[in-house]
Amino acid sequence: MIGLMIGPKLNFPSLLHKGLRPLHRTVLNLTWPVIIANLSLPLAGAVDTAVVGHLPDPIFIGAVALGALVFSSFYWLVSFLRSGTTGLVSQSFGVGDHAEVTAIFVRGLLVAMVLGAVLIALHRPIGDIVFWFFDASPELEALALEYYGIRIWGAMFMMFNLAILGLLFGLQRMRTALLLQLLLNSMNIVLDLVFVLGFDWSVSGVAVATLISEVLTAVVGLMVCRNILGIANLNLRYQRIFNRSKLIQLMQVNLNIMIRTLCLEIVLIYFMWRSTRSGEVILAANAILLHMIHFLAFGLDGFAHAAEALAGAAYGAGDRKRLRNTVSVTLFWSFVVAVGFCLVYWSGGNFVISLLTGIQSVREVADKYMIWLIFAPFFCVWPFLYDGVYIGMTRTVEMRNCMIISMLCFFLVSYFTIAAFDNHGLWFALMVFMAVRGLTLGILFRRIELQVGRVT
Repeated sequence: MIGLMIGPKLNFPSLLHKGLRPLHRTVLNLTWPVIIANLSLPLAGAVDTAVVGHLPDPIFIGAVALGALVFSSFYWLVSFLRSGTTGLVSQSFGVGDHAEVTAIFVRGLLVAMVLGAVLIALHRPIGDIVFWFFDASPELEALALEYYGIRIWGAMFMMFNLAILGLLFGLQRMRTALLLQLLLNSMNIVLDLVFVLGFDWSVSGVAVATLISEVLTAVVGLMVCRNILGIANLNLRYQRIFNRSKLIQLMQVNLNIMIRTLCLEIVLIYFMWRSTRSGEVILAANAILLHMIHFLAFGLDGFAHAAEALAGAAYGAGDRKRLRNTVSVTLFWSFVVAVGFCLVYWSGGNFVISLLTGIQSVREVADKYMIWLIFAPFFCVWPFLYDGVYIGMTRTVEMRNCMIISMLCFFLVSYFTIAAFDNHGLWFALMVFMAVRGLTLGILFRRIELQVGRVT
């Protein structure tokens, strides 16, 4: 496929050589905790929906869904707090600069504190604009604002959690990160049941449960990180934390990741907006198929996070061979998972669709476009993995530029294909978007790899 031609050469016999077996074990040990943590997220969301789904009016479901959408969109946009921290930490960890690891973490916490304070200070005008845009009924908007008004006080702590995960991923402490995510989601589930079904707090109960879970997880996470880093390393001088060149690097990395994420959001928002123009049934079918791509991401993201930590450490140490082996091994396992998803969707895609919806008309339309899901793993595997590699290397300028090029190609292709092939044309444009991301990232990686370890 694309990555076989432009990325590291996937020579399968050499990849299975006994000399690389420790690296295979390391990749798998770093990956499975992330996959389990990812799978716990939709479970917590399902419980949120289920508890309000047992209330007498469906308006409660809509209010929680709308309020949660606001926060998930914002936290996705500021996910650079996690990604940027991981890349910078993994490189410093790779060269053994533990004091700089601590300084990077403190800088991340300071950025989270500032962003959280700004969001809390401006939450009223932000809420008015956002909910005006959705144009919901007065009753639904009032309940959604109630949810929003409670959860907003956890914004700073949720951003702390992103920085904490970034540190743990960068230090290759995936199991510790898993325990924190399980703590967050399990606590949220238990408090949902207590506050909504036990205390009958309805929408407020869901919001309070999430707020308490975010705050306590951040507190526990900070205590864990303090223990990992050591008390001595926390006594950093002001000059080290606020080093001008390091702060500029942090801002550049975070800004590039944010622009990259914004471009991705624009593509997905346009995809759903264009789906609405084809009717409610097409919209529902496309939404279900996108959920199935999210399932794919749960499997592939584990290897991307492993690549962030391992590739970042190799890049920071200037070890070209280790970098090449890391990317080759993580690509190998990503490809194995992609083949598995392809077979599952080919043999049981209709069954998965039936689990996600009971509406016959939606099932029939989703089945019609299922062919795109069968091939999607082979288009998605390369950009998903390379994103992790580039974040680990903090080559975010190249990652940002590749995403902008891919976004422009998506809109150019969709302009012609949608007019000719309607929804099939929309899905084709999305696959082109994924393919161009993988192609451009892979080509640039070959060039970056040659620069690693070079004496200038």
